[in-house]
Amino acid sequence: MRRKSCILAAVLAFALLLPLSGCGKSDGKTHLTFQIWDVAQRDGMQAMCDAYTAQNPDVVIEVQVTSWSEYWTKLEAAAESNTMPDIFWMHTNQILYYSDFGMLADVTDLYDDVDPDYYTEHYSDISLSNAMGSDGRLYGVPKDKDNVCLVYNKEMFDAAGVAYPDENWTWDDLVSASEQIYEATGKYGYMAYADEQLGYWNFVYQAGGYILNEDKTAAGFTNSATARAMEFYIGLQDYDWCPDQKYFAETSPGTAFFSEMGAMFLEGNWNLLAEMNNYPDMVGKWDIAVLPKCPDPASGDGRATISNGLCYSTAARGKNLEVVKDVLKFFGTEEAQRIQGESGAAIPAYLGLEETWRTAFEQFDYPLNIQVCFDQFDYCVQNVNNAARPKWKSPVSDLLLKIYSGELDLDTGLASMQEAVDTATAASLEN
Repeated sequence: MRRKSCILAAVLAFALLLPLSGCGKSDGKTHLTFQIWDVAQRDGMQAMCDAYTAQNPDVVIEVQVTSWSEYWTKLEAAAESNTMPDIFWMHTNQILYYSDFGMLADVTDLYDDVDPDYYTEHYSDISLSNAMGSDGRLYGVPKDKDNVCLVYNKEMFDAAGVAYPDENWTWDDLVSASEQIYEATGKYGYMAYADEQLGYWNFVYQAGGYILNEDKTAAGFTNSATARAMEFYIGLQDYDWCPDQKYFAETSPGTAFFSEMGAMFLEGNWNLLAEMNNYPDMVGKWDIAVLPKCPDPASGDGRATISNGLCYSTAARGKNLEVVKDVLKFFGTEEAQRIQGESGAAIPAYLGLEETWRTAFEQFDYPLNIQVCFDQFDYCVQNVNNAARPKWKSPVSDLLLKIYSGELDLDTGLASMQEAVDTATAASLEN
């Protein structure tokens, strides 16, 4: 009797599992998963997927959103077990790691049947570089492009009687305005956060310095122009109008700004639409400007802003690889990139479609001066990266904070940062 009960239980369990295992998969269609990390872009990504499936009704694409930190933990685990999502965003910080280890499908020849020069005709060098592995092959279809702008509180500028930032602003104007705003309002001026893309990298390149040399084999922290920019940027913390890094450990510059505790901070254009939506009481009180330039750069005209961009990738050994490649091929078309832009998800990487992103801001009574973002593409610097960056990123950040705290003097700290990058880079080149 016990044996029959066990058999019956097993049969019932199997019967109950049948509907679940076939749920949504017994319709004869190919079901794909599309993993992203930004909920604000979900609708835009879904709109692109819907456009594809309208033309290909035998395919279903599910957009899944997870947090930034969980995204990479899950993706790495999935890569190790060969269970990666069918489609996923790839970031420049990670693409060399995944592509160099053979985890990503090569899509260099994706458009050869359409036009062998398709990529170079429709995407900038920076956008293509963001999708490349160390071998120069493409392991993703360019998705978007961005840059960093200066966000400022108009009411605080008005209260201090200071003219709004414009294209003529220099580092000196940034300091002067911050001082006047602090004296007039008691609020912080420019909030100099110890960040890379949203902080000191921009100032380094404005001064004519560099973080990595052109072939990405060595750092530039001991370069004189780099050192001068670092001295200026780190030194901003010594003013009363600038919070120290202990403050930023608890409160981000964006949080402080939208709590009206400070007048200026650097922001990526990818966050602007979400901030307009998330802080409706602030609409009309703030705007954006181009980054202030270095008044006397060692080379160049003193202008620079770090530019990054994502790409759409897929696993090299995905079970639906041919179908997924067709989806990626669509994602790189003018039609799909236009959908992304008009949805407000991001500025399309596709050349000539930058303006489509503007339409997402027309809903507001006081839209931002987003022309700034388009203008800055003329002097963008590619997001700094090489294959060893996962190894040197944290040590460099730790050393920077030690300079801020006074544990290390500037020259010693920069020399140590140089050594950390060069040592990690040399080791990666040997492998």
